[in-house]
Amino acid sequence: MSSEMEVEKPELMLYNTMTQQKEVLKPINPGKIRMYVCGITAYDFSHMGHARAGVCFDVLYRYLRHLGYEVTYVRNFTDVDDQVIDRANECGVRPLDLSSRFCNEYLVDMTSLQCLLPTHQPRVSDHMEHIIKMIETIIAKDCGYEVNGDVFFSVDKSPNYGQLSGQLLDHTRAGERVAIDPRKRNPADFALWKAAKPDEPSWESPWGPGRPGWHIECSAMSALYLSPRFDIHGGGSDLIFPHHENEIAQTCAACEDSGVTYWLHNGHVTNNKVKMGKSLKNFVPIREVTAKYHPLALRHFLMSAQYRSPLNYSVLQLETSSDALYYVYQTLEDLVEALSPYREAICEDGGKAEQTAEAKKIVRDVKSEFESKLSDDLNTSHVLAGAFQDAMKFINVSITKLKKMQKKPRMSLVVSLVEVEKAVREILDVLGLLTSLTYGDFLKEMKQKALARAELAEEEVLQMIETRRVARMNKDFEQSDDIRKTLALQGISLMDVPGRTTVWRPCLPFASQPKSGATQQARPP
Repeated sequence: MSSEMEVEKPELMLYNTMTQQKEVLKPINPGKIRMYVCGITAYDFSHMGHARAGVCFDVLYRYLRHLGYEVTYVRNFTDVDDQVIDRANECGVRPLDLSSRFCNEYLVDMTSLQCLLPTHQPRVSDHMEHIIKMIETIIAKDCGYEVNGDVFFSVDKSPNYGQLSGQLLDHTRAGERVAIDPRKRNPADFALWKAAKPDEPSWESPWGPGRPGWHIECSAMSALYLSPRFDIHGGGSDLIFPHHENEIAQTCAACEDSGVTYWLHNGHVTNNKVKMGKSLKNFVPIREVTAKYHPLALRHFLMSAQYRSPLNYSVLQLETSSDALYYVYQTLEDLVEALSPYREAICEDGGKAEQTAEAKKIVRDVKSEFESKLSDDLNTSHVLAGAFQDAMKFINVSITKLKKMQKKPRMSLVVSLVEVEKAVREILDVLGLLTSLTYGDFLKEMKQKALARAELAEEEVLQMIETRRVARMNKDFEQSDDIRKTLALQGISLMDVPGRTTVWRPCLPFASQPKSGATQQARPP
């Protein structure tokens, strides 16, 4: 980031689930943040809910680094679990082979969404020693008990149980993914260790062969990689109870100096207003979406609502995000082309030309607005709605002015445009929306996705453009309009460049069409 963006950074406010209010981020160790986020249970391809959690906490990770923090980010994989075992049995494969495959598939999806790799990505199967040691400590402190090879946590020994979720102990149930076990001292007691069943993966322990319960893994791995006391713990809102509530009880029982300062939870992705999930069989895999929409358009969509709010899966919203992102990159591509004749002059100028006052104000305001909104509990929806508008407008207006200006004021405007572009790129980078491709190549990728949605080959579109050109030459405007409307309904917009040719770009399908005989204008490519 440029030095200008590091001046007078605002305080970062985050909503703490524990206190149910926004709080100023104050790290335990000044300048350093330790963050743990619950990852996936790896037994299938990841869906939109997983994508949202990945993107939400990636934005937080990126923004913390932007603010100058040194961040240790841990995100785990649950690769040993009832669901993994059940799916492996269905598929006739070994459970760890199945989970290893889907851990890797998840990373492919996260890479496509431009989520940065966490500092550590521990898997349960690699940390049995640490998990067993924590369980031994819990038992030694009389907070856990063993029954026929199973070990349970005694919630009666946790005086603050329910503090995160607001659940009253008398109202809780087993807090597990299985039915209540009559051997428990309290129905709310939960498994720390499960005795081995035939043909299930197991590890040796002081209580016999078995495997961990669901919750203990995160307590053990967060304590190992971050220490029992750390700054931020994140995950989906469905994890507040029982998972995170049980984590707190376990870690407090095992470690005297333990605690999480800020608990953050992202909202669900819904499908027809119902929480999306594998158990409900209403989930949409990430791969299914990115087959037809650019992964960065999906990322844009996932940030289009404030991270704590529910986000309803909607094709229209995906189209809107795709269109918004295309507009930003088309504007930047137009800028590159407009500035290309002046690149040599910029080098020769050697910094003599100054930005215009208008450009300075736009750069300052855009950066200030961006940081103000993101510092207000990561309000990405407001950032996407307003961060680029003034910058895009300035770029588009300035491009038309360049060729008409005298040399000296023109150089000042050229320098101004370079700085505005730099500011836009900085914001895109923090949001994870900055492509590593050239603007032109990125736009080509987005156009290929639009063709996939329309189920058309580009050759077909070009042939329809040619047919329309001939129809216009023959003054058959009815056919010309029909071709335009047909393509527009499929998300393909035709744009007539004055005096030259017709080009196409993606658009919102079913959008209002221009009146008969009207034309859409575009700057020459």
